[in-house]
Amino acid sequence: MKRQYWIGIGLSLLLLACVWTLQAQQGSFTTADSASVPPPPLNPNAIAILRWYAANEVTKFNTGCSATQGIAFDGANMWVGCQFDNKVVKVRANDGVVLGKFVLANSPNGIAFDGSNIWVVNGGDVSKLQTSDGKILATFPVGTDPADVTFDGSYIWVSNTLSDNVMKLRVSDGKVVGTFPVQRPFRIAVAGPNVWVSSSAGSVIKLRARDGKQLGSFPMCLPGSLAFDGVNMWIANGECDTVTKLRESDGKTLGTFDSGGIGPIGIAFDSQYIWVANNGLSGRGYFVVKLRLGDGRIVGHFYLQGATEAAFDGSSVWITNGFGYVSKM
Repeated sequence: MKRQYWIGIGLSLLLLACVWTLQAQQGSFTTADSASVPPPPLNPNAIAILRWYAANEVTKFNTGCSATQGIAFDGANMWVGCQFDNKVVKVRANDGVVLGKFVLANSPNGIAFDGSNIWVVNGGDVSKLQTSDGKILATFPVGTDPADVTFDGSYIWVSNTLSDNVMKLRVSDGKVVGTFPVQRPFRIAVAGPNVWVSSSAGSVIKLRARDGKQLGSFPMCLPGSLAFDGVNMWIANGECDTVTKLRESDGKTLGTFDSGGIGPIGIAFDSQYIWVANNGLSGRGYFVVKLRLGDGRIVGHFYLQGATEAAFDGSSVWITNGFGYVSKM
C-alpha cells in the first residue's frame, strides 16, 4: 500500500490513543450524593496542542501595567484592561507577546469583541477600537461609572453602575436604542435571546435582549461575573465564597457550590468546565478553581495571587490579576 495510507493510519491511531489517555485521566466521578458522572466531551483544541495537564500553573505574561482587570478574546489575541494605567493591552494568545498598548481616557474595565472590533468601557464612555492596530474608531457617551460591556450578536450592552441602568447600543454608530433600569449593575453575560446582569445590590437580573423587558430577578450574595454554559448560568458570589448554578430558562437554583477560595469574582466556561477566579483576602484565598458542570465538584485547585477576571480562548483559560500580568492556564 502507499506510504501515505500507512501514515494516515498511524496518525489516526495516535490521536485515538491520546483521546483514550485523556478520558482515562478525566475518568468518571462518584460522590456520596450523586451517581457516576461521565467526563465532559473532549475539547479538540486541547487535543491538538497535546494538552493533557489539568492547567498550566507557571505560564504568565507581564503586560507592563500595574494591574489587569477586564479581558476578552478576539479570535487570535487577548485584550486586557489596565484600569489604573488608562490603557488596554493586546496580547498574542499563542505565545503571550504584547502586540500593542493603547491609551484610553479613563480607567478601562470591561471589554467585549463584536466579531470585528473591540469595545471597552472607560470613564463615562465606551470606546470602539480597531483590532488590527488598536485605533480608536469612535467613543460614545454612556452612563455614570460603566463597569462592563458585552455583545449579544446584534447590539452592544453596557452596565452603568452609578446610573442604575444598562444601555443597548447599535454597533454601527453607537446610538443608544434602549435604556433599562437595573439597580447597581456590574457584570453582563449573554444567554441566547436574553441578557443577564449581576447587581451589587444582591441579585442577578434576566432581561429579554429584544426589548429589555425584565424576565426575572434572583437573589445572590454580592454577585460578580456570570458565565453561560449553553443551558445554565453560573454566578460568582463574592461575599459568600460560593458559585451558584441557575437554570437559564426559569432561574431555578440547581446548586450552590464552594468557590474553593475567598472572594470569587471572575468566572468562565471553557466548553467543558467552569473556572472561578478567587480574588482572595490573603494567601489562603488566592486560588483559581475548576468545577465540574454536572455537580459543581472542584476538580482542579490552582494557586494564583490576586485573580480578578477570566476568559477562554478556545483551548486555554486566561486570568487577569492585581499585579500587572495575565496567566494562561
